[in-house]
This record gives sequence, C-alpha cells and structure tokens, in this order.
Amino acid sequence: MALRTLFATPIYEASLSTDRTFEDFRAELEAACRMLAAEDAAGRAWCKAHGYGGYTSYASLDDLPRRASVFADLKGKLDRHARTFARDLAFDLGRGRLKLDSLWVNILKPRAAHSGHVHPHSVISGTVYVSTPKGASALRLEDPRLPLMMAAPPRRADAPQALQPFVYLQPQPGTVLMWESWLRHEVPANQARTERISISFNYGWR
Repeated sequence: MALRTLFATPIYEASLSTDRTFEDFRAELEAACRMLAAEDAAGRAWCKAHGYGGYTSYASLDDLPRRASVFADLKGKLDRHARTFARDLAFDLGRGRLKLDSLWVNILKPRAAHSGHVHPHSVISGTVYVSTPKGASALRLEDPRLPLMMAAPPRRADAPQALQPFVYLQPQPGTVLMWESWLRHEVPANQARTERISISFNYGWR
C-alpha cells in the first residue's frame, strides 16, 4: 500500500537575525514603528473605530518604504525571500513578477488579538517580527480544508503537525514567515505584559 500526501500548504520561514548588524536594524525598525504609532493620527482613529487593540498602519499609510529608509531596507530583504518562496512554490510568473503591494506596522497591546482572516487580491502574504516579548502571541494557521470536513472525527492530540486542524508558530525577533494569501490565519490574544510588534506585507502578481 502507499500513502500519498497531496495538496500541501507550504509555509516559508527564515530569519533576519543571522546578519551581524541585525540588532541595530531591529532597534531601528522598532523605533520607526513606534514613531508611526505616535504620529499617525488617522491610523490611531481607525484602530479606535474598528476595535484594534493597539496600533496598525494598515488603513492609513501606504508608503512606508518611501517614508523611512529602514522600511526600504526591509523591503529589499523581503523581496529576496519572496523570490525564493515563489521558486519553492513552482510559480510560473510568465512575464510578470511578484511586487510588494502593501507593508504595514502592527503594535498589539497585551490581551489584544487579531481574528481569523485571509488576504484577498494577493499571492503571497507574511509577517516579519520586530519584538516578541515572553508570552507574545503565536501565529495560528488554519487547515484550508477545515470548512469541508463536515463529518470528520477530531484529530488525536498526538497527530503529526501536517494533520492538525490548527498549527501555532511561535516567532522570534527577526523571524520572517510567508504563506499563500488564501491561507486563513489569526493572532490569538497577546499574553505578554508588553507590546508585540510586527510588520506584515502582501505581494501581488504584476
């Protein structure tokens, strides 16, 4: 007999922390994120109106790589990782290419969360982690087949990770995670005593 594993859901993971200047880069990124949170009145208003527990520039700023050089440097690093992931996914991009469509800051307060969602109109989405204090939320990924499993029994607690309906990835500062944009994901409540800081992004096929 043979057991085949089909229709995989690849998750790309890398780290920026291997660079010898990473800690300086990370500190500069954190300072830039906090500067935006202090200066972006429109973003703070959006967060208040939509019940976001902290700050995000998602709905207010679309020019981060032009706004601060550290975000431009980050874009260059992410572009390289996105190209590698696209090759791993065996994408046939033809005459097009993957282009960074959006880049936004997330500062999640203690006990705040971000409910399950996907990123429509994108090809690859992901997050790079700037500050992950002890107790900071993991990233929860959902098996995309879950809505179709109407009569399936639950998985055993010791089931392999590839068979679990939800997988939790615990990032560290500098971790880069990427996935295909149709994959549903969420951030559970932040159990840290301080803020969890990350920068999320989308790549489109252009």
